[in-house]
Amino acid sequence: MTTYTSRWLVCDTARPDARIRLVCFPHAGGSASFYRAWGQSLTKVEVHAVQYPGRADRLDEEPPNDLVRLATDIADALEPLTDLPLAFFGHSLGAPVALETARALQHRGIRIEHLFASGSRDAPLPTLPGPEEDPDQLLMDLVRMGGTDAEMAADPIFQEVVMPYLIADGRMFHSYAMAPEPLLSCPVTTIVGDQDDDTDLRPWSALSTVPVQEVGFSGNHFYLIDNPPYALLEKALSAPRTESC
Repeated sequence: MTTYTSRWLVCDTARPDARIRLVCFPHAGGSASFYRAWGQSLTKVEVHAVQYPGRADRLDEEPPNDLVRLATDIADALEPLTDLPLAFFGHSLGAPVALETARALQHRGIRIEHLFASGSRDAPLPTLPGPEEDPDQLLMDLVRMGGTDAEMAADPIFQEVVMPYLIADGRMFHSYAMAPEPLLSCPVTTIVGDQDDDTDLRPWSALSTVPVQEVGFSGNHFYLIDNPPYALLEKALSAPRTESC
């Protein structure tokens, strides 16, 4: 039976003995399947991947258009999983979605142990949001950044299925106005590829009361396809608990 939580969250590898759950938030145009291998590779945590509406098994739903509302809905789905500590990993668009979800849970008194902002750099926000790109440019950028290969992107079926929610995700991101508060009180680690010129810019050091750590990986915006940060995550999540959100 499909429940509200199972509609939003996919767990391919259950780990009943896990001490902590890692919730993974996809990039623009991404789905929960992007993290399918993580649950098998991260043996000390139970991985849950967020399934945004409008894609995969939720293709018949409208894609989200309000990032803060999206985060609130995800927080609702996560509440039944808070019997274990939660940590968040968000890549690119997933980083601000993870931020807002952490804020929503924090408002409810639910602690978050760690937030990993991947493809996002600790830097001041741009003065103005970037221009909304046309669909062809969005697809070319996804190929250029390594999010999909050119052959797949050229497939008419891929374009028919994926482009609507890729465009919707782009619009949602460009319309998102991040509030400076409430502040997080959990550790934040930003993870960036050393060849990534497309990082999300966000003042993480001003968004948390705990110092922010930035870690570099070899690769571009989608460094994590060939070089997933498994060792970094397992080391950070096996450390003794600190004051959390």
